[in-house]
Amino acid sequence: MKIKSILLSVSVIAFMQKAIAQDTIKYVGKTLSNVDYHHGQLTPAVGTHNIQTFRANREFPELAGGQGFTYNHQPFLAYWNNTYYLQYLSNPVGEHIAEGKTFLQTSKDGYNWSTSIELFPPYLVPEGFTKPGRTDKAGKDLYAIMHQRMGFYTAKNGKLLTSGYYGVALDAKDDPNDGNGLGRVVREIKKDGTFGPIYFIRFNSSFNEKMAKYPFYTKSKDKAFVQACNELMAQPLMMQQWVEEADRNDPLVPFKRPVKAFSYYHLNDGRVVGLWKHALTSISKDNGKTWEYNPLRAPGFVNSNAKIWGQKTSDGRFATVYNPSEFRWPLAVSTSNDGLTYTDLLLVNGEISTMRYGGNYKSYGPQYVRGILEGNGVVPDKNMWLTYSMNKEDMWVAKVPVPVKSTVSGVVNDDFAQNPNQAYNSWNIYSPLWASAKVEGNALVLRDKDPYDYAKADRVIEASKKAKIEFTVTPQQNDNGSLQIEFVNDMGLAASRIIFDNDGIIKNKAGYRNASLSKYEAGQTYHFVFTVDVTTRSYQVAINGADKGTKLFFQPVSNISKVSFRTGDVRRFPDADTPTDQDFDVKNPGVAVKEAVYRISSLKAERLK
Repeated sequence: MKIKSILLSVSVIAFMQKAIAQDTIKYVGKTLSNVDYHHGQLTPAVGTHNIQTFRANREFPELAGGQGFTYNHQPFLAYWNNTYYLQYLSNPVGEHIAEGKTFLQTSKDGYNWSTSIELFPPYLVPEGFTKPGRTDKAGKDLYAIMHQRMGFYTAKNGKLLTSGYYGVALDAKDDPNDGNGLGRVVREIKKDGTFGPIYFIRFNSSFNEKMAKYPFYTKSKDKAFVQACNELMAQPLMMQQWVEEADRNDPLVPFKRPVKAFSYYHLNDGRVVGLWKHALTSISKDNGKTWEYNPLRAPGFVNSNAKIWGQKTSDGRFATVYNPSEFRWPLAVSTSNDGLTYTDLLLVNGEISTMRYGGNYKSYGPQYVRGILEGNGVVPDKNMWLTYSMNKEDMWVAKVPVPVKSTVSGVVNDDFAQNPNQAYNSWNIYSPLWASAKVEGNALVLRDKDPYDYAKADRVIEASKKAKIEFTVTPQQNDNGSLQIEFVNDMGLAASRIIFDNDGIIKNKAGYRNASLSKYEAGQTYHFVFTVDVTTRSYQVAINGADKGTKLFFQPVSNISKVSFRTGDVRRFPDADTPTDQDFDVKNPGVAVKEAVYRISSLKAERLK
């Protein structure tokens, strides 16, 4: 036994040495995330916009496009016919608990999204259906669970296909992606916004055409549709996305180990980088027919049981996007010149909105990120567009400007009356549907009627020890809401906080307590001028020309690199010690509160010597 153990150890060491010697992606940067902060203490990717596309609402589904399910997850993104397409899965309450549906949203600009349209409806599992090794069977009212790792395929003949998978979960702990479900369905999305019929494109061996509610795709009279389906199934990289749900011996799937959530991109030399959950990776020289080595953890990458996305960006560089922690926050981007060596780690989304509805396997944070897969469209603005779910509850997209950058140099001078779009695209935006941050007329307007979220707009400025910062704000009310303005360093730590409070007083955070600066009136404009000095841990402030004195930071920082506007208090829940599963709903999650509105007309910042 001792000799066998020694031989096994030698074999493991040899395998690891061989794996390390392989050509693989790796992270060589020094930055790591800190999960004690939702933003991970990461520097933001400048100009990133996070836009909520769908807000779940069980009590008032009419406020969510008629969709009352509160488990919403696993989105995919495509760009086709001058339109963004976002597909996501949905269950009534929690993961793996029927009934399952798949929905679609569309947008012409990435910011304004349609209500959710049902793509694949609930599917009743045949009574008596069971799985190998199990004695329990489906009753007469068990519905399938939608589960897919692929959303779209754009065929060479121009047809856009969308696909889904009907899996079976016999109980709340059963996996619908164990290869023992019903099968994969497909339909066409047409240019006029309508859809073709639903067909099965692949059955599991546990199911067959005679039992199926929908016909097999070859029965379609549309030859171009059949051609597109055949073309899809001839692509090894497409089929690799099917591995989890497919039969474990499905000949269409090249690499049959069911590692999860496959994504990929091509290097400049034609090789393919494959990515899976836990930042597993391998390289293919033949477009996914074979892989150079069994997927191994990419050296230096930190990623848990959540998706990782990779792509070539429009500037010829590469990016990976993922949660760089053992939790599903923050959401970050890392960039590379060659697609193999990654050198930085920047923030995409450092917010965790309140999980309003508890449910089975609902995880906190912005997660399961996906971009636009090669072949599924090129966006006109050349930026990187992403989609993800928040708390497995709400749908979001993010626009990350290309080239991806972390710093700003020189004077910032944003005047929304003169250059609204240019100014807006320079800000980092967090914009929920009920707490929006967008340009309206000649101002950046923050609106907030969400009891459990807030609008946020950050302006990255040149990192400075000493700076002059001025901005103009017009509150539309003084008896509800809160606008909190902070000077922040490049690790997301605030040094100071100015508050338009709901008692009609402008305050500054002075250690434990908030101190009064001035009264304010609804509809009146307030111009602030600050001289900030990190060496003295203080700032001088004037409001509408009136000197309000010198105030101390409530927290020391090494520099100021961002001005942050937020319509609510700092969030610190959840944290690394929060129980994994939330089994409760918050109070009145589907009811809006009285809206508060703040107009930001301008911001100017310059470093002082």
